[in-house]
Amino acid sequence: MEQLALTRESREDTDLLLRCKNGDRDAMRDLYSRHQRRVFSVAMNYFGGNRDLAEDITQKVFLKLLTGINFQGRSEFTTWLYRITVNTCTDEARKMSKFGELKEFFGFGGDAVQQLMTETGEISEKVQHEIAKLKPKYRMPIVLKYSEDLSYKEIADVLGCSIGTVSSRLNRGHKMLSTRLEYLRGAL
Repeated sequence: MEQLALTRESREDTDLLLRCKNGDRDAMRDLYSRHQRRVFSVAMNYFGGNRDLAEDITQKVFLKLLTGINFQGRSEFTTWLYRITVNTCTDEARKMSKFGELKEFFGFGGDAVQQLMTETGEISEKVQHEIAKLKPKYRMPIVLKYSEDLSYKEIADVLGCSIGTVSSRLNRGHKMLSTRLEYLRGAL
């Protein structure tokens, strides 16, 4: 099997991860600093803007990185990291749905709804809310494309599917969002 030619950044990340596993605290801080925003952003979007849950997911992902998951170098480090993040979010959503708590984490109700927001903020929140209601197979390509600015190829690698599947899921997700958000047309 042909070995992937990794970027300089991915090689640096691999080196940091190895140093972390050997107990280097500076390497742990560096790895966290470099990638915390990516993990947090995916989790925030996955769970409809729930900051507490996104912070929990971020901690879980970095614990996994430091305590037993081994990067094999078959993909870019960030692709691998996104995959771990998506899997962790999916696992957490599955656990929550068993206990009927999912609605709470998608931000329905509560004090945040009562706060005055700018018109753009309200629209943004409504869009984020509708994205959060999509099935994960449609939600994750949208989050990875628009929040993380990944290419179709990178999304396919993260989700473990073909580029055609990514394209199809994005198209279907766009159509669902367009239908659900039709009432917002002309609001800006």
